[in-house]
Amino acid sequence: MAEAAEQQTAEHRLERLRDALDSGRLVPVRRILKSLHPAEIARLLESLPHAERKVVWGVVDVDDQGEVLLHVNDEVRAALIQGMDPEDIIAAARDLDIDDLADFVDDLPETLTEQVLRSMDLANRQALEKVMSYAPDTAGGLTNTDTVTIRPDVTLDVVLRYLRLRGSLPEHTDVIYVVDRYGRFIGGLSLERLLTHDPSVRVAEAMDTELEPLADDLPAREVAQQFENRDLISAPVVDAHRLLIGRITIDDVVDVIRDEAEHNLMSMAGLDEEEDIFAPVAASAKRRAVWLGINLLTALLAAQVVGLFEHVIDQVVALAVLMPVVASMGGISGSQTLTLMIRGLALGQIGGGNTRSLLRKELAVAAINGVLWALVVAAIVLVWFRNPTLGAVIALAMIINQLFAAFSGFGIPLILRKLNIDPALAGSVVLTTITDVVGFFAFLGLGALVLL
Repeated sequence: MAEAAEQQTAEHRLERLRDALDSGRLVPVRRILKSLHPAEIARLLESLPHAERKVVWGVVDVDDQGEVLLHVNDEVRAALIQGMDPEDIIAAARDLDIDDLADFVDDLPETLTEQVLRSMDLANRQALEKVMSYAPDTAGGLTNTDTVTIRPDVTLDVVLRYLRLRGSLPEHTDVIYVVDRYGRFIGGLSLERLLTHDPSVRVAEAMDTELEPLADDLPAREVAQQFENRDLISAPVVDAHRLLIGRITIDDVVDVIRDEAEHNLMSMAGLDEEEDIFAPVAASAKRRAVWLGINLLTALLAAQVVGLFEHVIDQVVALAVLMPVVASMGGISGSQTLTLMIRGLALGQIGGGNTRSLLRKELAVAAINGVLWALVVAAIVLVWFRNPTLGAVIALAMIINQLFAAFSGFGIPLILRKLNIDPALAGSVVLTTITDVVGFFAFLGLGALVLL
């Protein structure tokens, strides 16, 4: 319900913007953009063809350009940056948080990166270089160094006076981190405890020593799981020596979850989640041609199996009519197991201790559904072709293919992960090949044995 409402809102914004562009006047366009968050402007830019996108980008407020560039996908960002002056790029980067700036600078040409670094003061430059030393898909790469730290031996009253002197807190601050004299993480003092405890109490007495920091090399996917499991708004990040690096906030984790979801969805079609939907025709055709070529090879393999039984099909034409039924049912069943496995691996729900139990369960489900639908199809074949033997052949072939499909849907993601291949990217192609080949071979092979 909420997703449908959001989709309608996005479509309405795009329609309003298009009407404003069609009017030929930039004032209405500027007024629409002024009312939107940078992330919403980014979505609009991604939804526009290149010519219109260039016009709208020229109207975006300079103060918002940095945030907008962060929210568009990589291809669109690269194209927009290419058309900007170096001074505008430096200005766009100036107000970004360190973790966001690390993502931004990572996409800049080397000469521009150096200019951005030179425009920063020493402390911020060192903080940025520290974050950029980590892979972007790790906790260290997501870390924002803008944190408030206190020592354990001061009173809460001193902390309150210190915060008033600062005048502001970093966004999404719900916990102030406690460190020792060497900067090692000790615990956290929530704002709730700070405001409700006796001001004369020392930080050491009021802080939460059970607050677990995140390791700087923790993969981003596991960071998102930690936030979900522990209902976190922010989390401290430490290095191997437990030195506090900074913190990760919920807005960064939402980005991780969204990117992961887009990656899984687009990978199943062999596409890149960072691809511009209005990318040049030649570039898009080239990307998709690779995937189509791989699919053609797998289709030819299935056709080869069918060719082995050409003489059988010539004599029993009904086999050719019914072949797609066996392959299709196996493909759907295997896709269900494959999707379940990819999701389980992404959420860390599948490990060495439960794989056998899960395999037994999936085979049992495949057996039940295989028998159920095999009987249904056999009955249909009996009515259609009035051939009980043909009905028995397709029923047995369906059961065999359902079991192979479940086993393949279970095993393919595990094997691909061991080979460091993304299961979401290659799993469906391998599975389709297996279910087609096994389905055709089982059906036509049994037909050759029984019907001839």
